[in-house]
Amino acid sequence: MINLIDSHCHLDFQLFDIDRADILAHCQQLGVNHIVIPGVTADKWERLLKICDQSELLHPALGLHPLFMEHHTAEHLVDLKKLIAAVEPIAIGEIGLDFYLPSHDKQAQIDLFTAQLKLAQSAQLPVLLHVRKAHDQTINLLKSHRVVGGIVHAFNGSLQQAEQYTKLGFLLGVGGVITHAKATRLRTIFSQLPIASIVLETDAPDMPLAEMQDQKNTPENIPIILASLANIRSESEQDLAKITTDNAKRILNIK
Repeated sequence: MINLIDSHCHLDFQLFDIDRADILAHCQQLGVNHIVIPGVTADKWERLLKICDQSELLHPALGLHPLFMEHHTAEHLVDLKKLIAAVEPIAIGEIGLDFYLPSHDKQAQIDLFTAQLKLAQSAQLPVLLHVRKAHDQTINLLKSHRVVGGIVHAFNGSLQQAEQYTKLGFLLGVGGVITHAKATRLRTIFSQLPIASIVLETDAPDMPLAEMQDQKNTPENIPIILASLANIRSESEQDLAKITTDNAKRILNIK
């Protein structure tokens, strides 16, 4: 049977409380056997860990997201270091830089990102990156603070930037955006990237698929994303499933 991984999904969010068990049961029927749940803010870490404990499909990551700077404190970095040692998350994330919003504080984001990269270095853990309008800055920081690798979630940069990430040991996440016919630039990039550098993700409940904008995105949509990727590449769905799953397992040390 086909074996798939959702490498980035916020199934811990409250809107999934009403149907999380049903979604997980259906995922197993579809062959989605591993789902990575990234942390966003410190106050949600405990809830995330408890939810991941309820299913062998779920793997926790812990991190402080750059879009929620007002929620983060220096003490949270201390707490993160302690939790990493105590619970051994699969990765540090979701971390990174987001310079898209005009109100962002670049230096505060850089300082937080750098601190979390250092924690990942110390723990020898991969990182899950959130990057918007900041790929060159992110790549430069990764060159200065070398980690064991990771995943650039929802990659939307250039082919040249993709190449730089892969040289640093990173994989590139592709989600529902490629199901949209108008996403020509991104579809072209993912048609040209080496398959050894690609992993699948939903970013559920965000990043809705084409013709599903009024529906809650879930990890049940991974097979649709797989089919869309197969439509723009030469490999079969079966080969893409195996290779993207092997990629994710390798980088995240999933058995």
